[in-house]
Amino acid sequence: MSSKESREFDIIVLGASGFTGQFITEELARSAPKEGIKWAISGRNREKLSQVLITATKETGIELSDIAIIEADVQSDESLRAMTGRTRLVLNAVGPYCLLGEPVVKACILTATNHMDISGENKYIETLYSKYDNLAKEKGIYLISTCGYDCIPNDIGVQYLKKHFPGDINEVESYMKINAGNKGFVINWGTWKSMIHGFDVIDELKRLTTPKQMTDSKFKLRSKNLPFVDNYTDGWCLRFPGSDQSVVQRTQQYRYEKFNERPTQIDVYFSYPNIFILIGVMLLAVVFTLLSMCRWGRSLLESYPEIFSFGTHTKTGPTRQQLKDITCKTTLVGKGWSEKLVDPSDEPSVPPNVTTVVVFEGKDPGYTVTSTCLVQSGITLIKEFDKLPKNGGVLTPGSAFSDTGIYDRLKANGISIEIIK
Repeated sequence: MSSKESREFDIIVLGASGFTGQFITEELARSAPKEGIKWAISGRNREKLSQVLITATKETGIELSDIAIIEADVQSDESLRAMTGRTRLVLNAVGPYCLLGEPVVKACILTATNHMDISGENKYIETLYSKYDNLAKEKGIYLISTCGYDCIPNDIGVQYLKKHFPGDINEVESYMKINAGNKGFVINWGTWKSMIHGFDVIDELKRLTTPKQMTDSKFKLRSKNLPFVDNYTDGWCLRFPGSDQSVVQRTQQYRYEKFNERPTQIDVYFSYPNIFILIGVMLLAVVFTLLSMCRWGRSLLESYPEIFSFGTHTKTGPTRQQLKDITCKTTLVGKGWSEKLVDPSDEPSVPPNVTTVVVFEGKDPGYTVTSTCLVQSGITLIKEFDKLPKNGGVLTPGSAFSDTGIYDRLKANGISIEIIK
């Protein structure tokens, strides 16, 4: 697909009638007019999609009655091909992706259409690389996953940190923190279901392709496997089991192989306000892991999310007021040297002695920040196609957008990115 190729639409939001799809639609409604983006929404039920536009009009104050509605079902390959063939880019909000993602990707391959999603599901992400990378390159299109809170702040953040570091970075420790408001913190059932099926395929994941060995640093980043108190977030921290670390490693591998850029080591942690909440999370993780290992356990988890998540996941999801009170922060602590060496295999004789810290801040991570990250990534692809790596393929956000203006787009749309040290 050429950056100059014209189609009826620039962007179609698939799954717009879902919980997250509603927020993606609203974010695109705000951004599309000033960027000159032609867009539409898509899903199975026209009546529900019409209601999405009515709600989005109310929330944004922008009249959306003229936005096109396109019916498409992930169970119908024909409808998917008809939909994807009308646009340059699909923003896919239909999950769990490990169950429902591949039919959409296949349709995009067949119609030479770019594809982005907000998956944080490791098995699905690795499947894209192993099955669709070469096919995407043949078509000259981009398949870019993890374009939400998983994993834009960490993946794009490491690249932003490297751009503003005085020399070479050896390592990054990331601390993710969510501040719930007075009305509490609740996550939609769809996210819970994606987590369940992510654990379901963990053994299969081990057999999939993993990143190649990069240059090996003698200054190893030491992982913290036990709970600890972090000075940057003033909270109790545990290693984060999500896809962020593996996605950042993919980006580092890509930049090393393509640009001979020194790869950066990373560990990702989640910060909790006190030891009691941390202990509760650890207990929840044990119960969740045990139940997700068998079919009847997964059925229980899906049927009773409020019970097994201690009330943090519900089938109705959070209210608008709850989301307004929630904020998130990702603190990236980069350590390295003031000098920049030509060969990434060379290293200074002393341990890292320079520190720079970048902080990403935004509203609620699951829906507002995720929607902003996805939509601004999509607009960046459409408006700055020539700045993306040549030849297409399956890419991480950091691989695709490192040399674009995505940082400024995020900043202009409610996400703060600041260097604090």
